Amino acid sequence: MKDFLLDFENKRLFENGDIRTGESDNQNKHLLIVSEKASFKEFPATCVGAANYLESEDVSGLLREVRSQFTADGMTVNKVLIEDGKLKVDADY
Repeated sequence: MKDFLLDFENKRLFENGDIRTGESDNQNKHLLIVSEKASFKEFPATCVGAANYLESEDVSGLLREVRSQFTADGMTVNKVLIEDGKLKVDADY
């Protein structure tokens, strides 16, 4: 999917005086995971809010929510797991 691109501080990137666009699938996945619910006012139930799961000893809720949100966003989710302390997601639009 092509969309405008953000940097890690969620500021628009500019190129030649215009908003930079490009492949946004990974950016969309990142935003779904790190953004809190109600971050997108048109769809208040969207997003995972991964920070809310940081102190949880049971990661199954996080994995379930990632799978649910990615599926609702139109992705085919092949795998969601925690490996070496990192969230790994295999999903594509």
